[in-house]
Amino acid sequence: MTETSETIETDIVIVGAGSAGCTLAGRLSEDGRTSVTLLEAGGKDWNPWIHVPIGYGKTIVDPNLNWRYETEKGAEIGNRPMYWPRGKVLGGSSSINGLLYIRGQARDYDHWRQLGNEGWSYDDVLPYFRKAESQENGADEFHGDKGPLRVSNLRERNPLCQAFIESAVDAGIPRNDDFNGVSQEGVGFYQITTHNARRCSAAVAYLKPAMKRPNLRVITRAHSERILFSGKRAIGVVFDRGGRKVTVRARREVIVSSGSINSPKLLLLSGVGPAGQLAGLGIPVVHDLPGVGENLQDHYGALVTYKSRLPLTVNDIMRSPLRQVQAGLQYLLFRAGPLTISAAQVGAFIKSDPRLETPDIQFLFQTFSHDEYDAGLHKFSGFANAVCPVRPESRGTLRLRSANPQDVPVMQPNYLAAENDRRVLVEAIKLTRKVAEKAAIAAHILAEYAPGPQVASDDEILDYARETGLSIAHQVGTCKMGRDPMAVVDPSLNVHGLEALRVVDASIMPTLISGNTNAPTIMIAEKAAEMIGRRAA
Repeated sequence: MTETSETIETDIVIVGAGSAGCTLAGRLSEDGRTSVTLLEAGGKDWNPWIHVPIGYGKTIVDPNLNWRYETEKGAEIGNRPMYWPRGKVLGGSSSINGLLYIRGQARDYDHWRQLGNEGWSYDDVLPYFRKAESQENGADEFHGDKGPLRVSNLRERNPLCQAFIESAVDAGIPRNDDFNGVSQEGVGFYQITTHNARRCSAAVAYLKPAMKRPNLRVITRAHSERILFSGKRAIGVVFDRGGRKVTVRARREVIVSSGSINSPKLLLLSGVGPAGQLAGLGIPVVHDLPGVGENLQDHYGALVTYKSRLPLTVNDIMRSPLRQVQAGLQYLLFRAGPLTISAAQVGAFIKSDPRLETPDIQFLFQTFSHDEYDAGLHKFSGFANAVCPVRPESRGTLRLRSANPQDVPVMQPNYLAAENDRRVLVEAIKLTRKVAEKAAIAAHILAEYAPGPQVASDDEILDYARETGLSIAHQVGTCKMGRDPMAVVDPSLNVHGLEALRVVDASIMPTLISGNTNAPTIMIAEKAAEMIGRRAA
């Protein structure tokens, strides 16, 4: 690669244009005075499948838009590696995800506060959820209607969805029309981040309106390699773009918003992390911070799949050229039909044990069915329910493979290492079967395809979940916020022991929230932007 002396001067440099980075760039450039440079390793969000809601079925495996990470093999999951889709495009994973708008439970954030993170209780973070949101159903004490992030109701309501909801209610699960309101518990339709049946990613919501500002510079195909320091102060970032090395010097601060994989990776490459690990790779230690790359968490789920009596599923549409054309015309002419759906259409949050205070299981009901992502949809009429424990106790690690910035890190999530995670996952599958016995959805079921009726005992169910389970792609925690010796950032998201360096993304979550992570990540960035703006004022 050719070394150059090209240097860019800016007030703030943000590394990563994902859910957090786009939000930060939009908010921090609002004053028209603060110069902001946003670096993104991927390209622009021009691919049309990004913007059609059902297009996640393509983007989730597209190497042009997706890092397509693979973990180390897991001892508790059949000695398999796990596929981790992560966005490599403007908008990051908000441009390729399943579009679900879920915040988690109030107790998730109250727990963060209980861990010593002042300013992060539910009452503290709710204003930032409301600030971000433009809710189709209007504003109330929980929701906003003036924010950049559009939150909409599903336009396509397949009869299977209503049948599943009716059966869940018959099984004793209360109806809930707002998982982000008074309580998360219950069953109902998900809301999704779309506007006029087009995806509303963080790039669409925050970055696109800001791109015309002269004080915001966005550089795509910029692979950040290390943070520059003067003593303990971060002063810039070196990135590679097409073989040219470029330096961005930050007058005020460097913000790392590269996600739960690439944020710890960049810190480690820059000499911030466990001193022994860095020394072993020949990386000069800038600051010994043992928690970098620790505390890795993710939602691990399993699919319960059914063969449908009637050709009502997305599988059926994809097997019929005529129905594909019809669906395309519905979308193009009316912004309606099956192309408007999210990765799951109906959700439920339930308790594995009635003695629990809040739900610990999430259902993600889908009007299609599949095995591995790359294999595509099944060739039969099928639908499925993905289930997962929402508060996993298992913890993993992320390590550098080498000092080469191009190398993918070593990721070991340690799925199902905790006994409680195994117990809750088995209960989730059993509860799905309980719902499937009720009349409304049972009338649509030809047969249980997987696990199948031959899988009956708890041990057999667990073996099935070990051998076939998948990541729900909610990796968090690798630069956790806190005050303890393993914390990486403080409650202002400043990296402990260093100056002018913050981490702002899902990696700062000390514990995984009870649900999907996109909305909480945007909230984190909204709160961080206000903290940064106050400091600069």
